[in-house]
Amino acid sequence: MRIGITGHTNLTPATSVLVREVLDVELAGYDAGLTGLSCLARGADQLFARAVLEAGGSLEVVLPAADYRARKVKPDNAADFEELLGKAAEVHTMPFAESNRDAYMAASEHVLSSVDKMLAVWDGQPAGGHGGTGDVVHAARERGIPLTIVWPEGAARD
Repeated sequence: MRIGITGHTNLTPATSVLVREVLDVELAGYDAGLTGLSCLARGADQLFARAVLEAGGSLEVVLPAADYRARKVKPDNAADFEELLGKAAEVHTMPFAESNRDAYMAASEHVLSSVDKMLAVWDGQPAGGHGGTGDVVHAARERGIPLTIVWPEGAARD
């Protein structure tokens, strides 16, 4: 089973705990054949990556652009990013030199084209810009990809 993630990067600490609990439940019961696909952004992507690895699955990372690590990973998140990247069975980098909205959507399109199911940590609001969570949810629905929305009671964004 190949499962992808899309979701918000700016979850509150309390929401991160709630989301992780739901992700653990969603991934329970899959055997070692589970592969999770993530762009490894802060927030939902990294919570999902950890849940996949802890469930015994393998992790595939799709980086939006060659400069993603240097340009978009903040110092306070670098250690977590590097740790998860190091545990990835495969890393794909999209053919963009610079991280931007087009690169983000291309990475999400790659994930969508490679999965059996998507999870979306999404508050139901429209995307804040091209390639945001709402756009990925819309694209998954258009393609008929099974989609589970994760937004627990009490969830909030910073």
